[in-house]
Amino acid sequence: MTRRDVFEYALLRVVPRVERGECFNAGVLVYCRAHSFVAARTHLDEAKLLALDPQADVVGVRAALRAVEGVCGGGEGAGQAAGDDAGRRFRWLIAPRSTVVQPGAVHSGLTIDPAGEVERLLDLLVR
Repeated sequence: MTRRDVFEYALLRVVPRVERGECFNAGVLVYCRAHSFVAARTHLDEAKLLALDPQADVVGVRAALRAVEGVCGGGEGAGQAAGDDAGRRFRWLIAPRSTVVQPGAVHSGLTIDPAGEVERLLDLLVR
């Protein structure tokens, strides 16, 4: 029998105008402690963003989503979180914030392939 490990995930939401509360999914964060794995994948639907806010800063939103991916990757791309382990980086990224890119609630599941979960969840919940 193949070993299945617990993983956690959170969606990344784009909230173009925080005061209105409208949002849509633009990425997913996945963390698996057993594999010391954390990753994010994003997909920005620019048409949806501009439908909710015609003056939205598309370049800024893309940069914020790329920054999340950079923190997950560690190293220089993680900025101040570069020395943190995968779990600390995940916990930092899922902390509530009132910005254009916000994390959603954390959910859990079982997996044999955390990297595969990132793509599966992105296809299922974002694209």
